[in-house]
Amino acid sequence: MSSSNKIGLGTFIGIGMAMIATVRSVPTLAAASWQMFFYLIFAVIFFALPVSIMSGEFSSMLHDAGGPQLWVRTSLGSKWGFTTAWLLWVQIFPGMVMVASTLGPLLGNTIGNQVLGQNHWFTLACIIIIYWIITLLNLKFDMAKFAGNFGVWFGVYIPFAVMIVMGVAALAKTGINVNSVLGSFSAGKLIPDVSTLKYVAAISFIFTGIETLGVYVPRMKKSNDFVTGVIFALVAMVILNLLNAFIVADVVPKGNTELTNITQPIILFCKILGWPLWIANVFSLLAAVGVFLQLSGWVTGPSQSMIQVAREGLVPSKWGFFKHNDIGVAKNVILTQTTMITLFALMYALPDINSVFLMLTNTTTLLYCVLYFLIAIAFIRLRYTQPDTKRPYRVGKSGNAAAWIWTILFIFGIFAIGIVTVATAGTVNGIAMVVITVVMTVIPLMINSHKKDQWLKDAQAYENK
Repeated sequence: MSSSNKIGLGTFIGIGMAMIATVRSVPTLAAASWQMFFYLIFAVIFFALPVSIMSGEFSSMLHDAGGPQLWVRTSLGSKWGFTTAWLLWVQIFPGMVMVASTLGPLLGNTIGNQVLGQNHWFTLACIIIIYWIITLLNLKFDMAKFAGNFGVWFGVYIPFAVMIVMGVAALAKTGINVNSVLGSFSAGKLIPDVSTLKYVAAISFIFTGIETLGVYVPRMKKSNDFVTGVIFALVAMVILNLLNAFIVADVVPKGNTELTNITQPIILFCKILGWPLWIANVFSLLAAVGVFLQLSGWVTGPSQSMIQVAREGLVPSKWGFFKHNDIGVAKNVILTQTTMITLFALMYALPDINSVFLMLTNTTTLLYCVLYFLIAIAFIRLRYTQPDTKRPYRVGKSGNAAAWIWTILFIFGIFAIGIVTVATAGTVNGIAMVVITVVMTVIPLMINSHKKDQWLKDAQAYENK
């Protein structure tokens, strides 16, 4: 690779922040009140940092395309590589419903109708109608490229900047509001309690996707800058998230947090500062456009892993998952996932939007926990099965002690998050989440056990046409 295509430390930090920055998580972090500090630090030490440095080593030694699927397949075999690809795909079923659920409140606030925005039927309609529109657009146009160029501005940079400016101004005017979610301070409030444990998963998974940073290691001017860049990006994101969550928690009345409504604090800021409410309307519109574009990027992204495993003959050829158009979009994959997302969206027929949002978040979390556990096992196993493979970036200068330490921290974090998620979800929701996770994990194993040679022959015949 020419030096002109190499990535410097500053550019890498910017890429990292763009990948994990989102205002969608601010209301959930704010809902944890003073305990937000503990949960965010826990998320960095036991989740974000371990998976980041593991992905750095993986990507420096395995240069082919595939990411987590390639890592796990190389270490644990094709069966678990396929399972990884499958989990990366199916997690978007509840995950995209969770993201799209912010569209209802945003569109309601855009027209100044807050009551409509919090209506669960309106939220359900927005999710289904808009996601199908996005799906149809992705079947015809390269929406992922367009979304990558503009979505991050509307969905991340502008909303973050507006929230910080208005929030700091409101905090300077009113000080700490004792009747808010934040309330008065005492040292004991920094310690987690049962009332906030339900937010652990959503807060920890603010950093979901950071493992993809590892793909940039081969392109970095200095591979040793990887950890420096990751740590800098994580510290910056912790500060940014805490600042936003702190000022939001200080204005939202206690017990009135709307997890899917990121415009709620903007409206409150306007009232405190005496600024016109049209600012909140414009903010909602821009954020809605950002969510729309970011959803477009997710429509085709995870589906690429399923296209790849279909080409390798790992799924029934009658599904037609290997068939794609000129821009690489597999119609059958896209329509299948949108149908599943529609079914998950029907949960919003239930009136308690906050509870549905948390259940979707937690279900996505459990699926990711299985995926990350496979990555952890694959990481440490490769140290013993391929000890001599060149690793331009290596966790620990010599030996495997450092690798074991980070793996243990990571596995502990995964299990802690998973156990707390199920334990705080309630009996019915907890059972439902576990059942969904088990079923989604068993399906690829069953498919693999019935694999036929004809599947690969049909995929190859299609590619050779």
